[in-house]
Amino acid sequence: MIIGSLWAWFYPEHFRWFVDKDNKILGIKLIHIGLGLIMFGMGITLSFDDFRAVLKMPRAVIAGVGAQFTVMPLLGFFLAQLFSLEPVLAVGLILVSCCPGGTASNVVTYLARANLPLSVLMTMFSTLSAIVMTPLLTGWLAGKYVDIDRWNLFLNMVSVVLLPVVAGVLLNRFLPRVVRHVTPWSPLLSVVIIVLIVGGIIGASREAIIEHAGSLLVVVFLLHAGGFAIGYGIAALFRFKTAFQRTLSIEVGMQNSGLGSSLAKTEKFQDQFHPPLDAALAPVPSAISALYHCIIGSLLAAYWRRRSPGKE
Repeated sequence: MIIGSLWAWFYPEHFRWFVDKDNKILGIKLIHIGLGLIMFGMGITLSFDDFRAVLKMPRAVIAGVGAQFTVMPLLGFFLAQLFSLEPVLAVGLILVSCCPGGTASNVVTYLARANLPLSVLMTMFSTLSAIVMTPLLTGWLAGKYVDIDRWNLFLNMVSVVLLPVVAGVLLNRFLPRVVRHVTPWSPLLSVVIIVLIVGGIIGASREAIIEHAGSLLVVVFLLHAGGFAIGYGIAALFRFKTAFQRTLSIEVGMQNSGLGSSLAKTEKFQDQFHPPLDAALAPVPSAISALYHCIIGSLLAAYWRRRSPGKE
């Protein structure tokens, strides 16, 4: 992610094509196709047994997903107000804070010696919940800045999240042999697509990032640092085991920034801003978010990996 971001910063033309609204396949933007492939890749790793597993640890899953859709959205709104962000940046920050947990959180959870099954369940549950929660929360909190079309956000969530995930689950259920051949390549494809999305937005918004770097870099850092810290604190209040505390911290602190970027790049979402030129800034907080949560999550994983949960 760091390499891709630096590459896009110095050679933006190498990445801009991926987020250009004129580049489409069968009438669908490349960025939306890419996100759909990521969600499909998540779906093929899930089975019906995974959905039943939620019933085995409902308290932890509900606490984590509840924190995901309360802590991060409210923190995003508070920081936007505290730093008096421009409306388009504030809406972009609130949008990414209302997104579900990112799939990269599962990798970080594994590296941090936390509870991987819980992480997978929380990511799955928050992703499916986000189909309704993300439009509702974004419309409520970002409504102070611009009139958000919640129905449009909901339809986008269905098309880029629900349908690909369901298709992946069904493929895993009925064509397991095909899935076994696809699964080894899916994580690599997801990483490449996320780097293309983030790099494309950074490359296309380079001048705007320079202009607003002072507030943007600080605000997005505080959003994720606060998410990791508060997530851990909530788990401690519930007196969960150390492995569960680490998992909740990671799940709350890491957002699906690719989803936030994709939603902010839709034409109907950008048409809500006036003047239209301002709309180019909307995906920028999501791009910076992707970089920050990967760095913070990786550093935490390196720290926690050296400390066995059973010995703390």
